[in-house]
Amino acid sequence: MIILGILVCMVAIGFLCWLLFTLAVFALPFFVGVNAGMWAMSSGAGWLGAILVGALAAGFTFGAGQLLLGTVRPLWAKLAIALIFVAPAVVAGYHATHGIAKHFMPSEGWQIAFSIIGAVAVGIAAFLRIVGMAGDDQSGRGLARA
Repeated sequence: MIILGILVCMVAIGFLCWLLFTLAVFALPFFVGVNAGMWAMSSGAGWLGAILVGALAAGFTFGAGQLLLGTVRPLWAKLAIALIFVAPAVVAGYHATHGIAKHFMPSEGWQIAFSIIGAVAVGIAAFLRIVGMAGDDQSGRGLARA
């Protein structure tokens, strides 16, 4: 029974890490959506209005980021937009890894060390996913047109 508990725990941690890497791209839209929803709730919109405002703000943030990544030409501007999306993912990765590390190691120094490694890993994964979603369409460039 103990072995089954350990295996289930390992599977759960693996699933949560996969979820973290997959959803790290959406950290900025989620943050914007939650803040907009909280603002709407405090201004008297009710819970349904807050959810609607939050969802619209998150969708607009994600859509604006994708639109900017697709239309902006200078590489430095695309890098700046990608870094704006990656920064909250790094913070989320640090805190998620720190939460896991606190359960497995008593030394605070090692907890912080593994949290930084986790933050870097999540940041790189989010950056690669954002760059991949930007979809640099290079087809047709450099070819002679008739």
